[in-house]
Amino acid sequence: MMDSYFRGTWWMTFLLFTLPHLTCNMVCPSSCQCVEGAVKCVGYTITDIPKHLPVHTYLLLLNDTNMNVINEQSLGNKDLLLRFSLTYSHLHTIHPQAFHVAPQLKSVKLSYNDLSILPAQVFSPLTDLEQLHLDGNQLEIIAQDMFEGLVRLLDLDLSRNKLRNLSSDVFDGLTKLNFLNLGRNFIKKLPPTIFHSLTELRQLPIYNNELEVLEPGIFDGLINLEELKLHHNQISCLPPQVFWSLRSLTMLTLSSNQLKAIPEKSFYNMPKLRKLTIYNNPLLLLPDQLMGYMPDMREFYLYATNLTTVPGNLFANMSGLLSLNFHLNTFLYELPSDLFCCLPNLHKLSLKFNNLLYLHPQLFSKLTALDKLHLNNNKLQRLPENIFQGLGDILTIDLKNNHLKTLPGDIFLSNTGLRALTLSGNPWNCTCGIRGIAKWIRHNEHVVLDRDEVLCHSPLYQLLRTIGSLSDEEFKFCNATRYKSSFTTQNYLHEPTKPFYTISTSGKTSTVASTTTPPTTKSDTTQRVTEQITTSTTTPTTKSPVLHTTVPSTPLKTPSTSPPNNDFFLLTETQSTYDLSVPFYDTLVVEQGSEYVHHNLHKGWVYVWFLQSDTALTGFLMFCHILLVATGLFFILTTIYGMYRLNKIMDELKAEAAHTPG
Repeated sequence: MMDSYFRGTWWMTFLLFTLPHLTCNMVCPSSCQCVEGAVKCVGYTITDIPKHLPVHTYLLLLNDTNMNVINEQSLGNKDLLLRFSLTYSHLHTIHPQAFHVAPQLKSVKLSYNDLSILPAQVFSPLTDLEQLHLDGNQLEIIAQDMFEGLVRLLDLDLSRNKLRNLSSDVFDGLTKLNFLNLGRNFIKKLPPTIFHSLTELRQLPIYNNELEVLEPGIFDGLINLEELKLHHNQISCLPPQVFWSLRSLTMLTLSSNQLKAIPEKSFYNMPKLRKLTIYNNPLLLLPDQLMGYMPDMREFYLYATNLTTVPGNLFANMSGLLSLNFHLNTFLYELPSDLFCCLPNLHKLSLKFNNLLYLHPQLFSKLTALDKLHLNNNKLQRLPENIFQGLGDILTIDLKNNHLKTLPGDIFLSNTGLRALTLSGNPWNCTCGIRGIAKWIRHNEHVVLDRDEVLCHSPLYQLLRTIGSLSDEEFKFCNATRYKSSFTTQNYLHEPTKPFYTISTSGKTSTVASTTTPPTTKSDTTQRVTEQITTSTTTPTTKSPVLHTTVPSTPLKTPSTSPPNNDFFLLTETQSTYDLSVPFYDTLVVEQGSEYVHHNLHKGWVYVWFLQSDTALTGFLMFCHILLVATGLFFILTTIYGMYRLNKIMDELKAEAAHTPG
């Protein structure tokens, strides 16, 4: 008996505990999923809120349904329902009494429907409501008393509607509101007192509207506001001190407006600010006193403006800044030397796509924590030797697409941690000045990511060679000492072409094209050089005057004083320091400004080819050369064709004569 009694009690207990669960599962409507009090229904077969739901349903989600109306009994008999969501369902009508049967609701989401009008005070019975989302509808007007009675409301989303105007007291009474979203509407103007009762507001997005002005004092009541988003409006001016009451603000976005100027001290009294964006504004200048004390600032965006320069103290109060986006300012050509003086924690600095022509040697010296530096797509023509000296932790430097022709050989010497460097898109001049950086590139090929695109643009004989392919052997002639000759040039300036001079050092006689005999020297230094040269001039009857010069075989020594200024240069071999290439052991070359292209050694003579530095003249000469070659080729082909035709005619005449009877 006892065993059967206990067995009966056990079964009874089991049924009592499982019956509610069985009941819940049994009444879950089709097209719905029911899980522990949460019901989700999806599908166009749903035309109204299901009447039979599990008794413990507290969350009801309806999505992508065919429900167009919430009538006065749609939410009836759902006393435990706390959160109701009807989204993406083309809802266009709400009965004025629809929420009277469910006053216990704490959350109502009617997002992305077709609501264009709401009955007056339709939500007023929901005195416990904390969340109301009406975003993504067609609302053009919000009645003045629409939110009356919603004293517990925390979250209100009105974004993505067609609102143009709002009443000054539409939000009165919402003293507990934390989040208010007005973004993506068509609001042109906001009343100056519209937010004054929202003392607990934390986030206020008003982005993507048509705001043209901000009324003075409009934010004065928002003493606890943390995020204010005003980007993508038409704001053309800011009232003085309009943000001064926002002492708790951590994010402010003013980008993509029409600001040409910002009043001084506009960003004072915001010590907690962490992110500020004022990019994509037609700013022409910034005042010297603009930024207040902002030790917690982490991100600053100032790009796509019309600024030509900025105050030197612009970032002085942002010691905690980590990322600075200061690019796409197409008129920005100059940066103050102390602009980045006070950013010890900066990790990323973007200066790309500006119009920078020059960088001060100490510009980056205080950025000891910097690891990414973007300088690409500017107009930098040269860089100071120690510009990157203080960047001990730098990992990435982007210098591509500038106007750089050369770089100091040890410019990256202190950047031992450098991992990524880009240099392509610059007009590199592969003469003596490139030797140092070419050697560095050869030894750090893994660092230069675009090394195969770092190409020589001049001189012509190095055109399209990669800098990394230039060997030390090709720069041996750079070790020669260059003297400025004492020869005067005034008698040669009228000549249509510039003469060049070759002087043999092996005792042979060299011929130099000239029209006059060089005068006496102008300094003691060059006199010591030219005293070794015995000059005699003869004038042939059929040629221009020729200067015969004989030089002893002893190499010339380097003078200890600087040579005087002159247009002629004497390239000499030093006696003990440098090792010149073989063709220059026995020959001195005097050049007159033309760009060195090539030299050949033939029978003791060095023949030097020059190309005019003038690009237009060079192009004209090349065109003439090609034209002459083409003309010659044309005449050759014409002659061959003429000979062919003549031969054919002769054959025809012979054949005709052979068939003619005698």
